[in-house]
Amino acid sequence: MKININADVGESFGRYTIGNDEELIGLIGSASIACGMHAGDPSVMARTIDIAVKTGASIGAHPGFDDRWGFGRRQIDMNPKDLENLVTYQIGALQGIANGRGVKVTHVKPHGALNNMAIEDREYAMAIGRGIKAADKDLIYVANFGTAMHRAGLELGLVVAREFYADRNYDDDGNIISRKFERAMIKDPAVAAEHIVRAVTEGHVISVSGKKIEVAVDSICIHGDEPTAVPVAKAIRKALTDAGCEIVPLPALGLPRGVN
Repeated sequence: MKININADVGESFGRYTIGNDEELIGLIGSASIACGMHAGDPSVMARTIDIAVKTGASIGAHPGFDDRWGFGRRQIDMNPKDLENLVTYQIGALQGIANGRGVKVTHVKPHGALNNMAIEDREYAMAIGRGIKAADKDLIYVANFGTAMHRAGLELGLVVAREFYADRNYDDDGNIISRKFERAMIKDPAVAAEHIVRAVTEGHVISVSGKKIEVAVDSICIHGDEPTAVPVAKAIRKALTDAGCEIVPLPALGLPRGVN
């Protein structure tokens, strides 16, 4: 079984360093790079691409709200057309830097509050999808399974990768628990590994109340800004390999395209 591990990286800014990108990117298949809105800047983007190239990870854009102060984790009410343009703008920024290095951007994964709002909001989900399509119709739309984003990507004729979180707990509705609650994050690498192997090999997740919820997984996310990101990545990579999975970049999954 082929599976992808992606991580949110390139989230440093200027003199401020967030996460251990160099070590983390060496453990994953695809790097989702901040594009200068919620985090990141041109030099950070360039350095992160260079690390990914060195390790063989594919690269993708990680667009978010224009919210450096809140790290893109504050909800913003936007006109869908403005959001569409904001997404295309951020993808284009990463594409420009990648093109100068002879590298292709191959996926897009929304960040933080933008992602969480688009899980349920069809207008936001479609705006993100149109923004992706405007930049490059062949980009992979990384979206949570069974959500408005997942459906929007397929409806727009994009390739969609179904995402599952290694370091987040889920509620009874199949959504990740808000970060305002202490139990939102999974920090124990062993617990994260068990959580992931169950989702990938058995097709379900156990919610915090003990409910079994069906999931489908193409790509597993690790949040690079978490202090536990590297040990979690090492644990889930080993657990998946032991379970017979091959860790590959997103394009190597050969995912089907939706029909528009």
